[in-house]
Amino acid sequence: MKQVISTVLAPKAIGPYSQAIEVNGTIYCSGQIPIDPQTGELVAGTIEVQAERVMKNLQAVLAEAGVGFDHVVKTTCFLADLADFQAFNAVYGKYFPENAPARSCVAVAGLPKGAKVEVEVIAVK
Repeated sequence: MKQVISTVLAPKAIGPYSQAIEVNGTIYCSGQIPIDPQTGELVAGTIEVQAERVMKNLQAVLAEAGVGFDHVVKTTCFLADLADFQAFNAVYGKYFPENAPARSCVAVAGLPKGAKVEVEVIAVK
């Protein structure tokens, strides 16, 4: 059975989607961009600043589902500029210090609200 996961500690959906959905112990988190959940505004700054906000948003959604980054099995990362790859990895790697999940990382033509990064995750209980 499908269960909607939602928390005020992560940004509200900016479209017709849920922050996450849990089905049979698997949590599918929608992509997070660097929106501050308190203001609803995009966090300005470097790729590092934006990546940190993205990971904190995902952390809040995962926590609402009762898991952490250690339960993540797959991520998909979207970068507006592949030149940011190393700097993004430095932030991302802090959240997966060991047993990192499978991952895809792609450059895209653009992201919502002009974000530099978006990350979606799949986790299991």
